[in-house]
Amino acid sequence: MYYKSKKVSLIILAITSLVGSRLLFALFNDPEGPNLLVVAVGAAIIYFLSLGVYVSKSFSSLMGGKRLVLTIFIQILVVTILYFALS
Repeated sequence: MYYKSKKVSLIILAITSLVGSRLLFALFNDPEGPNLLVVAVGAAIIYFLSLGVYVSKSFSSLMGGKRLVLTIFIQILVVTILYFALS
């Protein structure tokens, strides 16, 4: 799967970081639920960590879909690590 524009990949990464952050804070036992600001800041942290991996030169050999899938996997890994670190 090859994307002609990097904007599509970056939008997909932004959406998955929002979903991951919302899921992370929804899993905590909070009766009020996650705060919108906290979810947005968590999503920004996850997004910028994955963006650093996405643009790094060590993964420049991967093209298109493989690079995107690897970056989404890293987002999932970051959310999992944050969940166990914060709980």
